[in-house]
Amino acid sequence: MSRAAPLRSAGQFAVVAVQAQAMLPLVVVFCLGVVNFAAHKAVLESGHPILVQVPWLFRSLGGRLSLIVEFVMLLGAMIMAAAGSMGWTWVYALYTLLNGFSAWLIASGRV
Repeated sequence: MSRAAPLRSAGQFAVVAVQAQAMLPLVVVFCLGVVNFAAHKAVLESGHPILVQVPWLFRSLGGRLSLIVEFVMLLGAMIMAAAGSMGWTWVYALYTLLNGFSAWLIASGRV
């Protein structure tokens, strides 16, 4: 066995570690998207009177059209995160925080 074999495997490990680190923002955005969908679904199923006041566009298909808008936002954030934009990951994290707080207020009846 030559001495180069262990170095090559260490180099391969370094490449894999860099690739995994580059995927981390994408995984974070995906997990935040799951939280956003759960919060959105909880609000739609809460039956809160505030849902009557949303525009007709978002009430179409029983609120499913608003879930499509949520999906498009998630897809855009994932594309930007995959392209290496950490700023969009932070923006989506802030959006998730505000979305979760507002969903909690609506679903718990505090609004």
